[in-house]
Amino acid sequence: MTKQEKLDELADNILSANITPELAKQATQLVFGTGNPNSDVIFVGEAPGKNEDLRGLPFVGAAGKFLDEMLTSINIDRGKIYITNIIKYRPPNNRDPKPSEKKAFWPYLLKQIQVIQPKAIVTLGRHSGEAFIPNLHISADHGKKRRLKVIQDGQESSIVILPLYHPAAALYNGSLRDTSIKDFQIIKTFMNFRKN
Repeated sequence: MTKQEKLDELADNILSANITPELAKQATQLVFGTGNPNSDVIFVGEAPGKNEDLRGLPFVGAAGKFLDEMLTSINIDRGKIYITNIIKYRPPNNRDPKPSEKKAFWPYLLKQIQVIQPKAIVTLGRHSGEAFIPNLHISADHGKKRRLKVIQDGQESSIVILPLYHPAAALYNGSLRDTSIKDFQIIKTFMNFRKN
């Protein structure tokens, strides 16, 4: 079974297990993730917004356009990386995800990561960052990579976690735009993207 087939099966499992039925009921569709399943890096956001809910893809609205711009600034094609969110359904009115919703989707995110086996996880925003780094203070910790130990198939290894501001933050606060672009340069310094 290919990595993509495993990811497709995981998405089907979310649907058949009826994860967060209240969220699912009011959402247009599941927004699981997209991109290269062989990527060395996964970008993890918080939850889909309106455009993502309508199109079924993460980061396709205004924040997604800025994400694309930042990827271009480090000469990375969006198709070379993998993008997902912790929560796979849009919360109503773009409210913050509830702790119970994050908890419900967390095992599926971990399985996504296990299938892809990236070298690094770039978290986009406070909610995503706090999921991997408890007590994260995004204003102080953005752009500072951490190594976390993980055990996959009985083998201990480490993975880089790089917390960054959510692209939407720069849309609401222009002073964060340059900071976000500068932070993005860090990805280039430690990632060696695979060709496929």
